[in-house]
Amino acid sequence: MQMVDGLLGAVRVLDLSNGVADTVSRLFADLGADVLKVEFPGGSPARDEAPTLAGVSIPFAVHNANKRSTVLDPLEDSDCYRLLDLAAEADIVVDSGPDGLAAVYGTSGPELAARNQHLVVLSVTDFGATGPRSSWQATDPVLYAMSGALSRSGPTSGTPVLPPDGIASATAAVQAAWAALVAYYNRLRCGIGDYIDFSRFDAVVMALDPAFGAHGQVAAGIRRTGQWRGRPKNQDAYPIYPCKDGYVRLCVMAPRQWRGLRRWLGEPEDFQDPKYDVIGARFAAWPQISALVEALFAGQTRGELVTAGQAHGVPIEAVLTPAEILASEHFEAVGAIIDTELAPNVRARVPSGYFVVDGRRAGLRTPAPDAGDDGPYWQGSPSVVPSPSGRVGDYPFAGLRILDLGIIVAGGELSRLFGDLGAEVIKVESADYPDGLRQARVGEAMSESFAWTHRNQLGFGLDLRSDQGKAVFGRLAAGADAVFANFKPGTLAALGLSYDKLRAANPRIVLAESSAYGDSGPWSTRMGYGPLVRAATGVTRLWTSGDADAGGGARHAFYDATTIFPDHVVGRVTAIAALAALIHRDRTGSGAHVHISQAEVVVNQLDTLFVTQGALAAGNTRVREDTGVHAVCPCAGDDEWCVVSIRTDHEWSCVAALLDHPGWAGDPRFGTGESRVQNKRDLVELVSAWTRTRTPQRAAELLQASGVPAAPMNRAPDLREDPQLTARHVYAEMVHPLIDRPLPAETGPAPFRNIPPAPQRPAPMAGENTTEICRNLLGMSAAETERLIGDHVLFTADGR
Repeated sequence: MQMVDGLLGAVRVLDLSNGVADTVSRLFADLGADVLKVEFPGGSPARDEAPTLAGVSIPFAVHNANKRSTVLDPLEDSDCYRLLDLAAEADIVVDSGPDGLAAVYGTSGPELAARNQHLVVLSVTDFGATGPRSSWQATDPVLYAMSGALSRSGPTSGTPVLPPDGIASATAAVQAAWAALVAYYNRLRCGIGDYIDFSRFDAVVMALDPAFGAHGQVAAGIRRTGQWRGRPKNQDAYPIYPCKDGYVRLCVMAPRQWRGLRRWLGEPEDFQDPKYDVIGARFAAWPQISALVEALFAGQTRGELVTAGQAHGVPIEAVLTPAEILASEHFEAVGAIIDTELAPNVRARVPSGYFVVDGRRAGLRTPAPDAGDDGPYWQGSPSVVPSPSGRVGDYPFAGLRILDLGIIVAGGELSRLFGDLGAEVIKVESADYPDGLRQARVGEAMSESFAWTHRNQLGFGLDLRSDQGKAVFGRLAAGADAVFANFKPGTLAALGLSYDKLRAANPRIVLAESSAYGDSGPWSTRMGYGPLVRAATGVTRLWTSGDADAGGGARHAFYDATTIFPDHVVGRVTAIAALAALIHRDRTGSGAHVHISQAEVVVNQLDTLFVTQGALAAGNTRVREDTGVHAVCPCAGDDEWCVVSIRTDHEWSCVAALLDHPGWAGDPRFGTGESRVQNKRDLVELVSAWTRTRTPQRAAELLQASGVPAAPMNRAPDLREDPQLTARHVYAEMVHPLIDRPLPAETGPAPFRNIPPAPQRPAPMAGENTTEICRNLLGMSAAETERLIGDHVLFTADGR
C-alpha cells in the first residue's frame, strides 16, 4: 500500500527556478515532497512560455503540477528576508544560477549554501558556472550538437537530423534531480548539505546517448586518418516498413525470433539454412529477406501486423504518432495519460508522471497553482532528522548493499549509479544467461560497455532457477537494502522472488524494477526492445527529416535507429525512485516496490510536445505554437556542421547584425516568429552562406558572443577534447586489466563539494567474487561452497 505522504513526504523543496529547472522540482513533488515555488508579483515569466493552450503555457502547466506557489516582492526588504527564512527551513533549493530568483532577492546559491550548512542547493545552468563556455546559451538542438547525438542522426551523408525537441532538457532534469537527491541522502548521513554547480550540457553528455558508456563504440574516442565523417552507415538494424496505414518496425535478434519471422513469411526455401540463425548472416542477406517482408506487410494494417507478429513470436511495433499515443488503450488503462485541467476551464490529455510506487501511480495530482495561491510558509512541522552517523567526505551510499539482477543498459546504469557512490553492488548472473553487455569481439575478454557499466561491483555466479539457488539468494536478500531488476514483468514472481516474498524475508527491502511497458496494462507482456519502445511512443515518428512519406521506394526518413534512448534515462529515473524509497525506508522502517515503464519515461520526456500535438490533432484552435527556428548549417570542412537557434525577434536581429545585414531584421519574411517558421528554408540558406566560410567552432563562438544560442556538431572524439568538459573534469581515465587502453569514464553525476569522485574498481568477470561472498556475507563453509559449485548452483570466474 502506498504511503499517504509519498516517499519524499518529509522533504521541503524551495523552487527558485526561472523555468529551466521547473521539471527538476516536479519530480520531487510527484514523490510527495512539499515544493514551494517562489514567484514575482504578477507571476513567473515562464507562465508566458510557448507553446500555449487558451493562453496557458503548456510547459509551465505540466512542469509545475503538484507544487504550491507563493509571491514575494524583491523590492520589499521583508520579502527578501522571508526568502532567506524559507531557505533556512528547506531541505533542497533549486535555482537557475545568475538567471534564477536567488540573485533577484539579493542572495545567491553559494551564499544560501554557506548560510545553511544542512541545505542542498542545486544551481541549474546551461553550461555550469565554470569553464570557458560558462556564458554560452543552450537550447535542446545546441545540446544535441555538442553532446555528439546529432553526429549520429540523419542520412548517411548530408544534413544531420535533429532529435525531437524536449528530450535533452528532460534528460538534464532527471540527472539534476538524481544529483540533488544524492546530496540530500548524504546530508541525512553526515549532517552537511552541498552546493551543486549543475551543467545541463554535462548532464546530456553523460545521460542521453553517452559516447563513453554502455553501447559506446569501441573506437569512438580514437582519432584515425581516413575515418568516416558521416552518420553511421548501418541505420536499418531495426528495419521500418510501410504498410496499409503507416509504418511498423521489426527488431529480430534471437534465433527463435528469426524462426518465427520465417514461419510468418511462409518458410521461404532460400532461407532454411541454419546459418541464418546467426544475426550476421541475416544482415548480409537482409536485402533479399526485406523484399519478402515488404510484400507481406504492404496490404495489412499496423494493428493486424502487430497481432500477427506477436502470434509468431516476432518483436514488432507500430510507428505511432503522439496523438495516437494520447488515445492509446494501454496508456489510458494504466493511468499514464490522463485528461486533466492545465488551468481552470482548460483541459488537455497529459502524461501523468514517471513513477509507480507499491502498485499505485505517484504522479500528477493537482494542477499548477496560480501565482500566490499559498502563503510563504511550509506545510506541517519539520521532519525529525536522526543524528548523523557518517563523516563528511565519505561516499554517501557506503554501507548500502544492492543485489543487482539488472541486464543490458537500463539495468546496468541503475546499479552503476549506486556503485559509483559507494554502495556494495553484487552483480548476480547465471552461467547460462550472462548479461548481454558481456558480448565482446572475438579475442577480447570483456567489452568496453560492461567495463564502463559494472565498475565498482562484485560478481556473483548463481543459478536462480534451482531451489538451492533461490535459497542462497534469499539469504543474501535478508541482509540487503535493495534488489534491482529489469526483467519482463512476471519473471521475478516466476522465480519465486516476488516483492511479497522478498518483503517477508526482509520487511525493509526496496525492490526497484523497470520494464518496457510497465507491469500492468494491455501492452505489459509485449517484447520491449528499445527500438520498439521508441516506435510505440512516438519518438521514431518525431525523429525525422520531415520527409517521412517519401515515395518511389525511397528509404523512410526516420532516424532513431542509432540511439539507445531511453535506456540511460530509464536507469536514472529508476535510481531516483529507488533512492526515494530508501529515504522513506530509513524514516519509516518499511521498504517499498517501485516500477518504472520505459514507455512512460518517453512520453513524460516529451510531455510538452505531446500535449501540444494532441491539442492540434483534436482541432483545438486555441494553440499558439513555439516559433523558434533551429537550423543545422553546413560549415567549412568535410561534413562539418553547426546548429543555430533563433527563438526571438531580438535573437534574429543579433544574427542579422553579425552577418552584416541589419536590414534582414525588418524583412517581412523574417520579421516575426511565425514568418520565420514559414520561410525557414530561405532563412537557413542565408545563415548557411555565412557558416560555410567558417569552422563550426568559430561560427558558434561568434554567434554565442552576439547573444545567439549556437554550437558546433561534436563527434565522440571531440568530447574528449572539449574545453568545457575538460575544465569541469567530467571524465577521468579508467583502467581495466582486461582492456588494452584506458577508457574515459564519468567522474560522477555532478561536481559535488562534499562527495568524492567515483571510485574506479574494475568491473568483475562473471562469478569473480562468488567464493568470497559465500564466505564473508553468507558465512558458508568452504565445503558447502564447493558442494554448491559442484551442483552447478554457484559458479566462479575460473569456470567451476
